[in-house]
Amino acid sequence: TNGSTTTTTTTTQRCINAGGGGGGVDQSLNPRVANLNESKTVALTDLARTLRERGEDVIGLAAGEPDFETPEVCAKAGVKAIENGKTKYSPNQGTVPLREAVCEKLKRENGVEYTPSEIVISNGAKQSVTQAVLTCCGPGDEVIVPAPYWVSYPEMVTLSGAKKVILKTNIKSNFLITPEQLEKAITPKSRMLILCSPSNPSGAVYSKETLQKICEIVTKHPRLLVLWDEIYEHIIYAPNEHVSVASFPDMRERTIVVNGFSKSFAMTGWRLGYSAAPEHFSKAFNMLQSQLTSGPSSIAQEAALAGYVELGNKGGAPVETMRKKFQERRDYVMERLRKIDGIEIETPGGAFYAFPDVTKLCGGEKGGFVEGFGPVKGSDEMCRYLLQEARVALVPGSAFGVDECIRISYAASDETLEKALDRITEALDPKKFKRSGSW
Repeated sequence: TNGSTTTTTTTTQRCINAGGGGGGVDQSLNPRVANLNESKTVALTDLARTLRERGEDVIGLAAGEPDFETPEVCAKAGVKAIENGKTKYSPNQGTVPLREAVCEKLKRENGVEYTPSEIVISNGAKQSVTQAVLTCCGPGDEVIVPAPYWVSYPEMVTLSGAKKVILKTNIKSNFLITPEQLEKAITPKSRMLILCSPSNPSGAVYSKETLQKICEIVTKHPRLLVLWDEIYEHIIYAPNEHVSVASFPDMRERTIVVNGFSKSFAMTGWRLGYSAAPEHFSKAFNMLQSQLTSGPSSIAQEAALAGYVELGNKGGAPVETMRKKFQERRDYVMERLRKIDGIEIETPGGAFYAFPDVTKLCGGEKGGFVEGFGPVKGSDEMCRYLLQEARVALVPGSAFGVDECIRISYAASDETLEKALDRITEALDPKKFKRSGSW
């Protein structure tokens, strides 16, 4: 967007011109790093935590983190690994037993066959995505990124030197790109299409029919790869079903599947993810990882292995219990948000986020207005207002490339969600908050 371009240009100039400070030390940075934007989700989560540590009553609904404990079988396997001395360096690519378990999982649940040599275990799915983008994309390439997007996708493209091509969606399309939209965006320079389903931040799920049409378009272009992020695959609500892009005809050889244990197994702090891709690419990911971090945690791998082997299909009872609870919370949040005048929202098919459109509240040329606060224009101002007035930390849609919306995580207790939505409802009361175009 124009706003982000201005921000990054300013950042770059500031870093390059910083050579005069620091007692004569040249403080300039690599322009690709200087051009990166800070993750707003991380920043707002940290801000809410800091405010709470100061004793302020702030509710944080910004983090994309399950509020459940890691399944007991996984936690015990991690403790056992420590007690049994499995605390040494792991093989760079990950342990063979875990890579074999990943292969079995992908075959059983997703209908795609891989060998252990095609699996690379990393320190979180974020590392897996980063390695895929840095390995496959570079200057002169274009990477197609549908918006809303996970905040890190565009920044990874920037770091690679490739050009990001943003495909904007909206609430009318349920925040999903259409095959026609994709076809128009592809050029001879197109190298990668990044798709996430269920989506962060919208919770939207691509249907099998839509994916089939997208794959038919992709296979017409030999240079075009698909990075398929399915980190939320087990947090999905009927009638939606998760289908892997790699399972479609002629797609396995051009798809990089990324998944992990943070969301489905509530293992965010264990930091473990993986990629599955043809061996030519996996070898390159493995080589890059060897120069960045080396192998992932030996302890976390034992915990993850127990999850895949002992809990069985789709994480068994612990994951299903968590999924059902998220669905209950989703339904509650939808009910509450739809009662607020000016909010529009589609029911998310997966993940644990609500992504309401707040255009009628703070869109347009002037935005909304609150006496004592002033104009509230766009998602950044809306989130700043709700943090200041309601003491609820949310994430502005601008972080995801869609300024018309805000993201609310419902990965929180029922009591916390009720309290947060009471505060939001009060802060957006029409008697207090003047809607866009009404003042």
